[in-house]
Formats: sequence, structure tokens, C-alpha cells
Amino acid sequence: MNDWLDAIKWDDNGLVPAIAQDHQTGRILMMAWMNREALALTAREGRAIYWSRSRGKLWRKGEESGHVQKLHELRLDCDADVIVLMVEQLGGIACHTGRESCFYRVFENGAWKTVDAVLKDPHTIYSPEHRHD
Repeated sequence: MNDWLDAIKWDDNGLVPAIAQDHQTGRILMMAWMNREALALTAREGRAIYWSRSRGKLWRKGEESGHVQKLHELRLDCDADVIVLMVEQLGGIACHTGRESCFYRVFENGAWKTVDAVLKDPHTIYSPEHRHD
């Protein structure tokens, strides 16, 4: 029944990198990790569920912020060791910094330049124990 999960090359910790990409624009929103349970639940529930390495537990994206990622499609790369989730980012914010994407810095003239504005103050998104700052 879960043969599709057996096709994945899980790392030594039982994890696989998962890239969330906007299903309409193609913009990469974030990267996180999934274990077998997180991926199975993502497919079953139709929303992104990751494995939080820092908290050591499942992380339903948006459970604190309300910024749920609605799943449109799952893809597996040629080496079977990276997952891409084509998602609809509810609220338009994927990053804990309050930006659309976690990839908001561009390498320019030997330094990282912030190019995306904060759409919502992260202090108004998260309770103190769930901030990443």
C-alpha cells in the first residue's frame, strides 16, 4: 500500500529534502525535511507536513502562522532523493521572516543583498515560543 514511499532514498536519519514551490509562478518558497510519516500524511491530507529537526516532531506548515501550504502535486527527482511539493501558499507568506519565500537574498557584488520585502511582521505571526529568531 505504501510502495511509493519505498521508492524514496531516505538519508541515514530517515529524511528526504523537500522543496516547496508555488504551483502557479514556479517560485521556490522554502526547503524543509520530511520523514516517511510526514510524506504519507502530506499525500493523505493534501497539505504540506514536514519533519522539524530542531523540535523533533511533525510540523504541519501553517499550524502556528496560518500560512498553510495546500498541495497540488508531489514530484520525485531522478535520483529519488529529493521531493518537490507544488503548493498554493495560503496567505502568500512561506518564510518565518514574514516574506513570500525563504530565498529572499541575492548574491550581488560579493555580498548577500535582501531583495524581498517583509509582507507581515513575524512578531505578529508567531507566539514567542514558535519564532525562529
